[in-house]
Amino acid sequence: MKKALTLVAVAGMFTFVACGPSAEEKAAKEKAQKDSIASVEAANAAKAKADSTAKYVDEMKAKMVADSIASAEKAKAEKKSAGKPAKKAEPKKDEPKKPEVKAGQGKGR
Repeated sequence: MKKALTLVAVAGMFTFVACGPSAEEKAAKEKAQKDSIASVEAANAAKAKADSTAKYVDEMKAKMVADSIASAEKAKAEKKSAGKPAKKAEPKKDEPKKPEVKAGQGKGR
Protein backbone atom coordinates (compact mmCIF):
# COMPACT_ATOMS: atom_id res chain seq x y z
CA MET A 1 0.00 0.00 0.00
CA LYS A 2 2.87 2.34 0.81
CA LYS A 3 4.36 1.84 -2.64
CA ALA A 4 1.05 2.57 -4.32
CA LEU A 5 0.60 5.84 -2.38
CA THR A 6 4.16 6.89 -3.22
CA LEU A 7 3.55 6.12 -6.88
CA VAL A 8 0.32 8.14 -6.88
CA ALA A 9 2.05 11.08 -5.12
CA VAL A 10 4.91 11.11 -7.65
CA ALA A 11 2.45 10.90 -10.56
CA GLY A 12 0.48 13.81 -9.06
CA MET A 13 3.63 15.93 -8.80
CA PHE A 14 4.46 15.28 -12.45
CA THR A 15 0.91 16.20 -13.41
CA PHE A 16 1.13 19.56 -11.61
CA VAL A 17 4.47 20.32 -13.23
CA ALA A 18 3.18 19.37 -16.67
CA CYS A 19 0.13 21.61 -16.24
CA GLY A 20 2.27 24.70 -15.60
CA PRO A 21 2.04 27.85 -17.69
CA SER A 22 2.34 27.41 -21.44
CA ALA A 23 4.60 29.49 -23.69
CA GLU A 24 1.64 31.71 -24.56
CA GLU A 25 0.87 32.31 -20.90
CA LYS A 26 4.52 33.11 -20.19
CA ALA A 27 4.60 35.55 -23.15
CA ALA A 28 1.37 37.19 -21.97
CA LYS A 29 2.76 37.56 -18.45
CA GLU A 30 6.01 39.08 -19.79
CA LYS A 31 4.05 41.46 -22.05
CA ALA A 32 1.89 42.57 -19.13
CA GLN A 33 5.03 43.24 -17.09
CA LYS A 34 6.58 45.32 -19.91
CA ASP A 35 3.33 47.26 -20.35
CA SER A 36 3.26 47.97 -16.64
CA ILE A 37 6.84 49.26 -16.71
CA ALA A 38 6.08 51.41 -19.77
CA SER A 39 3.01 52.95 -18.11
CA VAL A 40 4.99 53.78 -14.97
CA GLU A 41 7.74 55.41 -17.06
CA ALA A 42 5.14 57.41 -19.01
CA ALA A 43 3.53 58.56 -15.76
CA ASN A 44 6.93 59.61 -14.40
CA ALA A 45 7.70 61.53 -17.60
CA ALA A 46 4.33 63.29 -17.45
CA LYS A 47 4.90 64.17 -13.79
CA ALA A 48 8.37 65.52 -14.56
CA LYS A 49 6.96 67.65 -17.38
CA ALA A 50 4.20 68.98 -15.16
CA ASP A 51 6.70 69.76 -12.40
CA SER A 52 9.01 71.63 -14.76
CA THR A 53 6.08 73.56 -16.22
CA ALA A 54 4.89 74.51 -12.74
CA LYS A 55 8.41 75.62 -11.81
CA TYR A 56 8.63 77.77 -14.97
CA VAL A 57 5.24 79.35 -14.26
CA ASP A 58 6.28 80.12 -10.67
CA GLU A 59 9.51 81.73 -11.88
CA MET A 60 7.64 83.82 -14.43
CA LYS A 61 5.12 84.96 -11.81
CA ALA A 62 7.94 85.99 -9.50
CA LYS A 63 9.63 87.88 -12.35
CA MET A 64 6.39 89.65 -13.26
CA VAL A 65 5.87 90.71 -9.64
CA ALA A 66 9.44 92.02 -9.44
CA ASP A 67 9.01 93.88 -12.74
CA SER A 68 5.73 95.40 -11.53
CA ILE A 69 7.34 96.57 -8.31
CA ALA A 70 10.28 98.06 -10.21
CA SER A 71 8.03 99.89 -12.67
CA ALA A 72 5.86 101.23 -9.83
CA GLU A 73 8.95 102.53 -8.04
CA LYS A 74 10.22 104.10 -11.26
CA ALA A 75 6.88 105.79 -11.88
CA LYS A 76 6.85 107.05 -8.30
CA ALA A 77 10.38 108.45 -8.72
CA GLU A 78 9.42 110.12 -12.02
CA LYS A 79 6.37 111.64 -10.41
CA LYS A 80 8.50 113.13 -7.64
CA SER A 81 11.04 114.53 -10.11
CA ALA A 82 8.30 115.96 -12.35
CA GLY A 83 7.38 118.49 -9.65
CA LYS A 84 10.90 119.95 -9.54
CA PRO A 85 11.98 122.54 -12.16
CA ALA A 86 14.35 121.24 -14.76
CA LYS A 87 17.92 122.52 -14.71
CA LYS A 88 18.92 124.75 -17.60
CA ALA A 89 21.86 123.69 -19.68
CA GLU A 90 24.66 126.12 -19.02
CA PRO A 91 27.48 126.65 -21.53
CA LYS A 92 30.78 125.25 -20.49
CA LYS A 93 33.06 127.86 -19.01
CA ASP A 94 36.21 126.47 -20.60
CA GLU A 95 34.98 126.92 -24.17
CA PRO A 96 34.68 130.45 -25.64
CA LYS A 97 31.40 131.32 -27.32
CA LYS A 98 31.46 131.30 -31.10
CA PRO A 99 30.25 134.50 -32.73
CA GLU A 100 26.99 134.06 -34.59
CA VAL A 101 27.13 134.72 -38.31
CA LYS A 102 24.17 136.72 -39.56
CA ALA A 103 22.70 136.54 -42.99
CA GLY A 104 24.71 138.54 -45.51
CA GLN A 105 27.94 138.63 -43.50
CA GLY A 106 29.62 135.78 -45.32
CA LYS A 107 32.39 133.72 -43.87
CA GLY A 108 34.54 136.67 -43.07
CA ARG A 109 37.33 136.23 -45.62
